[in-house]
Amino acid sequence: MAGQTVTITTPDGSFEAYQNGTGPGLVVIQEIFGINQVMRDLCDDFADQGYTAICPDLFWRMKPGVELTDKTEEEWNQAFEYMNNFDIDKGVDDIAQTIDYARRTGTGKVGAVGYCLGGLLAYLTACRTDSDATVGYYGVNIDKYLDEASKIERPLTLHIAAEDRFVAKDQQKAMIDGLEDNPNTTLFRYEGVDHAFAREGGEHYDAEAAGLANTRTRKFFQDHLG
Repeated sequence: MAGQTVTITTPDGSFEAYQNGTGPGLVVIQEIFGINQVMRDLCDDFADQGYTAICPDLFWRMKPGVELTDKTEEEWNQAFEYMNNFDIDKGVDDIAQTIDYARRTGTGKVGAVGYCLGGLLAYLTACRTDSDATVGYYGVNIDKYLDEASKIERPLTLHIAAEDRFVAKDQQKAMIDGLEDNPNTTLFRYEGVDHAFAREGGEHYDAEAAGLANTRTRKFFQDHLG
């Protein structure tokens, strides 16, 4: 099934999202590169698994339609510039609006899954929204928001890259220590892999770790979204 562009209207304005599939809603939260082919492929894969996958354009306040790759230094520099100017709180608000859109237009429960920047946003989505089940891959700076962990009332799974270049070992320990006693949270740590180990085609893609993480994610959503 081919995906389509949809428009989500919020009190702050309207932004576009890539959507594919039918079934329970799943908000797919972008990396720092915008809605690129990687994100569309993820949505298509989740659509094949039986979900209505929706990837909102979270950079729309800065520039609608950002689409970069991880293949050139110039694009990396642009991506970091967007990330550094990104309003985290507004981004979570946009995710909440996307969840609301999914509830209005679909059937069943609505979850979320995020990667890289989206991994942090997935954690905050679990803290601040009514997402029924949430997964984050190699989120950066989660340790700075551990004071919100007590707000997590629905299932959350986090995949941690043990050799993450953007998350120091002491940050990883703080995250694990801060969340391991939360009954709604499950953390998986993958030894020997770097940030973005699940980005197929990326420099640090690790097929074994990605396969294991994706299998766990698939079962998690099957258990919690139906």
